[in-house]
Amino acid sequence: MKKLPPVEKIYEAYSAISDNRVIMEENSAKVFSSDKSKEYTVTWDKKIYSSNDNASYWQGYAGYPMIAVFMLQKKISFDSSVTDHFKNINWKELNAKYKGKYSKAVEEIMEALKNSGVDTKKIYRETENIFEELKTLDIQCKRSSLRPPKSK
Repeated sequence: MKKLPPVEKIYEAYSAISDNRVIMEENSAKVFSSDKSKEYTVTWDKKIYSSNDNASYWQGYAGYPMIAVFMLQKKISFDSSVTDHFKNINWKELNAKYKGKYSKAVEEIMEALKNSGVDTKKIYRETENIFEELKTLDIQCKRSSLRPPKSK
């Protein structure tokens, strides 16, 4: 990948997987937003991937829908016990609350998990491992021919 996503997008991918919001098909996947108001399409042909989520379309890096697909395709290894901690998180609401400062949204979630006795160090390690794998992933991200969806 030429341009890496913010590490925080991995946490959003955890949620998409734990909430079963990723529907895999033969050469594509449908991924629903955390509040289910949007449906994104990730497509691939060999090592070329595209998605119409805002990050992939406008910023040119793999957004959480694409990262979730990499994880489910086993292009990136992940510990499913970690994804379980990210069920039912409304990322749209959190990212709006923090005006797009993704790290602040993740901090709020991680603090709540830590306060409830979850081993957040394990989650941070797992996320760093995934980020390292993203750095070496031999794929190309291209802009989707589909425009990002509007909220329903």
